[in-house]
Amino acid sequence: GDPKVPVLYEVERTRTGRSFSVRSVKAIQHGKPIFICQVSFQLAQESPVQHQFTMPTVPPPEELLTQAELIQKFLEDPNLAEKYKKHLNKIQAKDVPIDIKPVNPPDVFCSELQEPKHLFWVRARGYIGECDMKVHCCVAAYISDYSFLGTALLPHRQYDVKFMVSLDHSMWFHAPFRADHWMLYECESPWAGGCRGLVHGRLWRRDGVLAVTCAQEGVIRVEQKPNQSKL
Repeated sequence: GDPKVPVLYEVERTRTGRSFSVRSVKAIQHGKPIFICQVSFQLAQESPVQHQFTMPTVPPPEELLTQAELIQKFLEDPNLAEKYKKHLNKIQAKDVPIDIKPVNPPDVFCSELQEPKHLFWVRARGYIGECDMKVHCCVAAYISDYSFLGTALLPHRQYDVKFMVSLDHSMWFHAPFRADHWMLYECESPWAGGCRGLVHGRLWRRDGVLAVTCAQEGVIRVEQKPNQSKL
């Protein structure tokens, strides 16, 4: 999409039931669809059938550094290579409206392959307050896409990424939450192949309640380095 061009939204009342309602939304620019969304709404209902996974045990956000603080710490190292400086300054220059505190931040000097799992605390910057829950859901949708697909690259740090973009993104909202309060984002990638990667995510409230589940598939193209001759 082009942020300079107005977006026309076409909303179809796909289904309106007593408990569930579905709406199909098409976002259009220059006469062509750039985004298609299907949304399901449910009236609040009680049920004895309840369970959830257990939230991972991690240090609280107060004991961790933000991503910005970690980057600044790396940049202050006089031995930092120029290519790393450029990459970190590029990240630092982005005005991202969310705060992130990685639980196990990767070492910028280390290129060792990692398990495709990622844990970090996240929240929206500023104060949103006790407003309509749909506002917090919209903010969580933005939060959930940040650094999500990159989880699939953790076992492949030896490659330079040439192109990476999401193909589809699904979210299931389970419990009320505040997007401006710290939540733990648990990300994992069960599969990657064929220039695509699949990632799953869970947003946990601090009290251990599973608030949101996410899934995303995306295109990942890397620069294939030529095999070195052993002769």
